[in-house]
Amino acid sequence: MNVLIVYAHPEPKSFNGAMKDLAVETLTSLGHSVVVSDLYAMGFNPVAGRNDIEGDPSNPEFFSLPREQTIAYENGRTASDIATEMEKLKQAELVIFQFPVWWFGMPAILKGWADRVFARGFAYISGKKYDTGIFKGKLAMIAATTGTSADTYAPDGIDGDVLTVLWPIHNGLFRYSGFDVLPPFVAYMPGRVGDDGCKNYLEAYRKRLEEIDSTPRLFFHPAEDYGPDERLKPGVLARSGIQRNVK
Repeated sequence: MNVLIVYAHPEPKSFNGAMKDLAVETLTSLGHSVVVSDLYAMGFNPVAGRNDIEGDPSNPEFFSLPREQTIAYENGRTASDIATEMEKLKQAELVIFQFPVWWFGMPAILKGWADRVFARGFAYISGKKYDTGIFKGKLAMIAATTGTSADTYAPDGIDGDVLTVLWPIHNGLFRYSGFDVLPPFVAYMPGRVGDDGCKNYLEAYRKRLEEIDSTPRLFFHPAEDYGPDERLKPGVLARSGIQRNVK
């Protein structure tokens, strides 16, 4: 299996760095091919805009990023740094986002990578989303760290259910573009659990990586559960992420 790890942490000696290194070691030992995009080391530009395309925009009077992304991709005019990452993503059968949770989301450099690389025309297009997404058949997973405890990210915790916090990535990025999504692996506040706690996290992460094939995927409602208004049909019990039934 071809694996792409998109890693976003500025410190190589961080626990995120240790998780990334462990993933490379474990997956490689299992016979997988692993590629790492180390965004900070690459100095990746996270700002989407006119520099994402080579040459002049199709409409010099008004810049529409989705339109220009589509035209650029269709005509081989996507900026070279994005095209390189697109090729990695195209080859990958499993994508892992490795990052610290900052302000209830991923670091800006990783969000910017997604903004630029998951471009319209390449990662999504009209009529190609969710069940029919372009990346249908691929797997994706979040591996992350937090600064607070598992209790704070419990369903009744002050920070909210961790699956709710990660919904914009799980559903809005991965599932939207067709991925099957594995449950996230979260190391809660590794900076406060001591050496033994960190070792336990790494061992648990190793076990998770070794059991990817048998790990149940996160549930997302299939297309047939939705009506023409793209809302759950009456009688369908909402059981995916932050969705809920309303009267």
